[in-house]
Amino acid sequence: MKNFFYFDPKLLIYGFLIVFFASYGQTFFISLFNTEIRSFYNLTDGEFGFVYAISTLLSSFFLISFAKLIDRIDLRIYSLLVTLGLFIACLGMAFLINNIFFLFIIIFMLRFFGQGAMTHAGETTMARYFGKNRGKALSVATLGGMTGVMFLPYISLNLIKDLNVSQLWLYASFSIILFIPFLFIALSGQQVRHINFQKTLKDNPLNKKLRTRDIIKDRKFYIYLPLSIASPFISTGLMFHQIYVFNQKGWSLEMLGNGYILLGFFSVIGLLFGGPIVDRLDTKKTAITVLSPLFLAVIILLFFDSVFFLIIYMCLYGLNMGISTPFIGSLWAEIYGVESLGTVKALLHAGAVFASALSPLVFGYFIDWGLGIFTIGIVSIVIIIVSTLLPIYNKLP
Repeated sequence: MKNFFYFDPKLLIYGFLIVFFASYGQTFFISLFNTEIRSFYNLTDGEFGFVYAISTLLSSFFLISFAKLIDRIDLRIYSLLVTLGLFIACLGMAFLINNIFFLFIIIFMLRFFGQGAMTHAGETTMARYFGKNRGKALSVATLGGMTGVMFLPYISLNLIKDLNVSQLWLYASFSIILFIPFLFIALSGQQVRHINFQKTLKDNPLNKKLRTRDIIKDRKFYIYLPLSIASPFISTGLMFHQIYVFNQKGWSLEMLGNGYILLGFFSVIGLLFGGPIVDRLDTKKTAITVLSPLFLAVIILLFFDSVFFLIIYMCLYGLNMGISTPFIGSLWAEIYGVESLGTVKALLHAGAVFASALSPLVFGYFIDWGLGIFTIGIVSIVIIIVSTLLPIYNKLP
């Protein structure tokens, strides 16, 4: 483990920080302001879910072409572009205009640059440059995201007592500007790093140039894709409508802020176990277990209402977030190699963004139609079961 941290500590810092700052484009952060945004634009849950879904869907389509640039241009240029994009998006949230098209553009930018391109940069970089230690490296990057999950909601829900929503987003945009110098420090020596990486490609016959159409014609892609996007679909839908869920369960918003601390803590536990396990075992065989904590979390949500089960729910939710990134990230590197990993993960991130676009819309209309938590839970369970059974009944070498 000591050798792992000494191998390229600056790159680990880069992975941690860029995924942390991607938090501003993630549903868990945006949804904290769900009530204020809907009130400002006079939207129902379903209507806001529709705007969120269309914005996110469009971002997923653009992401397919944009994200594979990470295979073609200097990582420093790619990272600067997406960081500046997220900065502009946060500024937009700080100065909202009462025009639904403006909201659509800002949500699009938050999702495209934050959830999509910045997360893609962190995960692809970790999986690409750390070889057999990619599971642990992915865990470090994901720890950045989990740190965001653990502290940003807690800080925001406490600050909002003294600050308004615009001021909070202004502070968020300012923090992104502070990140840019660290970005270039962490990526110093990138040219030499990439040259050394290219030399290692010749030693592994699995590594080869792949085009987008090569991947979408491959049966393996569709067998493992549901396993990769089930969690984004379910987690995003539940998180986007978390205020509704907590109100229905009788759980207070104060509990929500404290629950995120637990969620973040258990996501770290998932990372600590998930990364080393991935580096030791055949990922294709172990990845089918990755949705187990989420399955149990949905069961808890369906059948239990007490505060004790809120704690269990948030712990399982966090555990799922923690183990899923190293498992899923390593899975695709194991299947397709790392030379064209940016192209592969561009499709995956687009698929995940697409899934996370649909669930706020679908779950939102379930709520508007009075179907509620029970229907959301049953749909989620069916998705988890189908996603897990596909790789089992379609065994691949």
